[in-house]
Amino acid sequence: MLGLVLTAGGARGAYQAGVLKRIGELPSLAGMPSPFPIITGASAGAINGSAIAARSGDFREATAELARLWAQLQVEHVFHTDAVSLSMGALRFVRDMALGSVLGSTLSQALLDATPLRGFLARALPLDGIADGIRDGHLYAVAILATSYHSGRSFTFVQGRPGHPIWVKSRRVVLPVRLTVDHVCASAAIPIVFPPVPLPSSVGDVYFGDGALRLVTPLSPAIRLGATHVFGIGIRSQRAADSLWQEELGVGSEAPEHAEGMPSPPMAQICGVFLNAIFLDHLDADLDHLRRMNELIQSYARERPPAPRPAADGTPVEPMRVVSPLVVSPSEDLALVAQRFAHRMPRLVRFLLDGLGTPDAQSADLTSYLLFDPFYTRTLMDIGYRDASARIDEIEAFLQDGMAAARAIGRVEGASLDDAGEERAVG
Repeated sequence: MLGLVLTAGGARGAYQAGVLKRIGELPSLAGMPSPFPIITGASAGAINGSAIAARSGDFREATAELARLWAQLQVEHVFHTDAVSLSMGALRFVRDMALGSVLGSTLSQALLDATPLRGFLARALPLDGIADGIRDGHLYAVAILATSYHSGRSFTFVQGRPGHPIWVKSRRVVLPVRLTVDHVCASAAIPIVFPPVPLPSSVGDVYFGDGALRLVTPLSPAIRLGATHVFGIGIRSQRAADSLWQEELGVGSEAPEHAEGMPSPPMAQICGVFLNAIFLDHLDADLDHLRRMNELIQSYARERPPAPRPAADGTPVEPMRVVSPLVVSPSEDLALVAQRFAHRMPRLVRFLLDGLGTPDAQSADLTSYLLFDPFYTRTLMDIGYRDASARIDEIEAFLQDGMAAARAIGRVEGASLDDAGEERAVG
């Protein structure tokens, strides 16, 4: 099965919408359901993934509607920008830092009030369509990831067909649920910036935050759900990342005389790097890991065909298998794009961010996550659309290969069921 993996990234999620819109325009997919029976997403990827899943019956319509959502998005749709809300958020932080230990209580949970986001998503996402897609056979499973602020575990909330895989790891838990807008909001609650979101449980409300916080292997949920081909959309330009670290290769060596060096980073730049560590760094590392695992499995299979072995407690262990990946990432530095549109941030929000200092242009990532402005998001969609167009033949071949593999597996499983039925009849 084909799995669609959508990573986190705040306003940068518009790039994913542009890539998906171009794929939706493939003639081979006209009038067809989503080619991705497995969809996983975290943060902005949870919004995009649930939007595609909710309209899985017509992939072109789903991608076009997602593009319209991002093209019309305003900052006010995501968080309050009035003076009272912004001032109260800042004052709560100051009060807690100065008097929290004396008063014995704290009030601050986040810098911004993201109350408008829930209403916007409730109007924009017809999540009842996920159940329709599962019933009609277009979807196998949809997974949204969020992080518990109580246990620190990564929770994968899955709505899927009966019998879909469930797993529990030391820091990862899977829960079968009927996905709601609260699951999406919880996954998109950027830490420190947006407040935690409560989700009901048997012990009462449990508070969750951004799904990318503990998601060090973003391809894993789709693979564990059964994907043999995973298509991921990143939000970091590898070319820009390479140029930044190459500037630092001389660290530890003696500096030339009169060299000025790099300026001390302001808080805004530190916050941007913090968000990069959460949102941007994991997909590339996980892709490298997957490719290495594929090489090991192929090498081992040539010598000794793998066979499933039960675990110590007798439960079956999922056999290792080769998984084909394809990832599309921005060809441009989205931080630099955000710099061009930073003046479009509401004045009071811009004043608040300016108080954190002015980072260098290529590290101005904080603005790139929070600039929910149609001029910025449309530009990111245009970049995503162009990047997908440049690789559209490769993407189409990958999708066709994945769908063909799914059909072949279906025929084998159907034949096995028929054989089992004949044996039972003979017996």
